[in-house]
Amino acid sequence: MARISGITIPDNKQINVSLTYVYGIGPKSSFDILKNANVEPTTRVKNLTDSEVAAIQDIINEKYMVEGELQRVVATNVKRLKDIGSYRGLRHKNSLPSRGQRTRTNARTRRGKKTAVGGSQPKSASKT
Repeated sequence: MARISGITIPDNKQINVSLTYVYGIGPKSSFDILKNANVEPTTRVKNLTDSEVAAIQDIINEKYMVEGELQRVVATNVKRLKDIGSYRGLRHKNSLPSRGQRTRTNARTRRGKKTAVGGSQPKSASKT
């Protein structure tokens, strides 16, 4: 079990895929990190030596903002947008897409489960 930036990455996957489990590291930055650390991208995590893991960790620490620090920065950016009342901030506040996507259809991931509106449900029999 290798731990990088406080995250236990999967052992049986290739290191280039396993690094993407860390928040803030995608496929492109994963390959860049491995190139700088002189580690073969197709190596399985369980086959890495301690020195290779340490080299990867050092590169991540000096060049990348990951995990908690990055999440804190993103959260403060969103909070700033909400506080100044910008259009994007209002979209975040109302849980709507903030980058111009349509909302008449789609946008289910952002808006949540559908709710019934109006008389679409059959009326129950009432006692008179």
